[in-house]
Amino acid sequence: MIRNAPVVLLGASGALYVRERRRRLRLERLGAATLETLLYAIDANNPDTGEHVRRVARFALILADAADVDDKMKHSIERVALFHDIGKIDGALHDIINETTRLTPSERRSIRTHPQRGANVLQPLAAFYPDLAEGVLCHHEKWNGTGYPRQLKGSRIPLSARVVAIADTFDAVTHARSYSHARSMKIATGVIAEGRGTQFDPDLVDLFLSPPVLENVSRAMREGHAPKRAAKTRRGRPETQGVPDLTFRWRTPAPAPQSTDR
Repeated sequence: MIRNAPVVLLGASGALYVRERRRRLRLERLGAATLETLLYAIDANNPDTGEHVRRVARFALILADAADVDDKMKHSIERVALFHDIGKIDGALHDIINETTRLTPSERRSIRTHPQRGANVLQPLAAFYPDLAEGVLCHHEKWNGTGYPRQLKGSRIPLSARVVAIADTFDAVTHARSYSHARSMKIATGVIAEGRGTQFDPDLVDLFLSPPVLENVSRAMREGHAPKRAAKTRRGRPETQGVPDLTFRWRTPAPAPQSTDR
């Protein structure tokens, strides 16, 4: 019995490891499912915002690839991009977001609260994604310290927020909104260049405006207008299936069936 004790202990520790791994995977899947639910909530509240955050995520990942950041940071940038505007689904901002006329100073002040509102929504997920709320909170900070809500300056702004700020501005210029018309890619790159070192991280601006990155951005814009297909997810046993990442979940939800009542 004594000689077999190490084998018994090894078997017990192995079983404990398997149980812990399964528990951790279940929790991580729960976190991913929660983010997917929130992404669909953005779609349900305002489909235009849902499309906007998906485009921003595409552009942000192109810039992240050019910056040669590691996979962990790429996933962080992707999540911040997808949820940077989640604060806008707040009921207090709904009418302002859908306003078609020029915003009043009071309405602008209200809109400036959306980073904090978004961070508040995401803070309960800090155990799963510790840097998500902070990245969302900071996506309107500026390199020279004149942004909001905390007037952070330079590298004190999280990298994810600095990347998303460029992608967000580019998309805001090149796609129509209720209160503005779409403008050309040339005008958008001019806006990004003008913000170099003031609004945006100068090194990231140089990368974004480099010919290879702009070519990839242009390709992503063309693909964004192509017909969308629903992505297929793989099925597997819960204890062996990997944790789903949001990349394949960018699909727009199928339209709700029309009522047949007459």
